[in-house]
Amino acid sequence: MFLHTLTIERIDEQGIAHPCPIRHLDSFSMRNFTNDAIFDDTLPIADGLLEVGNRVPLEKLAEKMEDWFRRKSYLAANEKLRISKH
Repeated sequence: MFLHTLTIERIDEQGIAHPCPIRHLDSFSMRNFTNDAIFDDTLPIADGLLEVGNRVPLEKLAEKMEDWFRRKSYLAANEKLRISKH
């Protein structure tokens, strides 16, 4: 079910990458705020690491995760979210 490991990082205003805390990843993964079952195939495994299933579209994941992190104040206005595949 979980085929890909992704690195999830917060990029600060100086361009420095910081792994997103597992509690932030868990908050996204455990909430069904999107009403989209596609995100059921996500599993936080450590700070900055998320395993996802093959059917999870990475662009949509990035968009929805960034939106969620901003609403929860996990990302400041001048920060960005970077998701990269291993």
